[in-house]
Amino acid sequence: MRFPLAGGNVAGQSSAVGELKYQRTVIGYHGCDQSVARNVLLRGRNLRPSENDYDWLGRGIYFWEHGPQRAYEWARQSKRVKNPAVLGAFINLGNCFDLLDTNHTRLLADLFPLYRQACETTGTRLPTNGSPASQASSDLVLRRLDCAVINWCLDFLEKEEKQHYHTVRGLFSEGKPVFEGSSILAKSHVQVAVRDDTAIVGYFKPPVDR
Repeated sequence: MRFPLAGGNVAGQSSAVGELKYQRTVIGYHGCDQSVARNVLLRGRNLRPSENDYDWLGRGIYFWEHGPQRAYEWARQSKRVKNPAVLGAFINLGNCFDLLDTNHTRLLADLFPLYRQACETTGTRLPTNGSPASQASSDLVLRRLDCAVINWCLDFLEKEEKQHYHTVRGLFSEGKPVFEGSSILAKSHVQVAVRDDTAIVGYFKPPVDR
């Protein structure tokens, strides 16, 4: 089975992250504990990818694109972070499954029936998106369906089409209107999940308002 893949081939280019057909570098910000930031910046440690079943873009290392303050606010609100900090990173998106590109959203729609069929074959219940019981909000922060579908589709494309994706990128409208009647939401953001850490060119310590 063949699927149309975004980007097309460019003569003379390989799949190495420095020579990709989809070249774009962005600055991402990762909210974390100060101990994690020190280990990365001073000891050369790698960030661990998130593999929660509710992650919005599937498994990967998560960054807020061009959003240092949003990353810090996330770290400050996280129950798992004692001393909030932010890591900045230069990210070569590489072969990016960009959900702001209709080629990729159409591909997800085309592959979803195959994912649903796979669930039926294995007797796996189809996940759903939702919110924690304690959250009185319409934001669907537990994206179990989206996470499962993205992971399954990218694994399928790697196995069947030999398409390796370094990153996944998506735009999310989140939060309350910034003023009455507005369609601008307070927490809207672009998020990048790095699935292959060779896409991370380097880290730095950004200034943030505390």
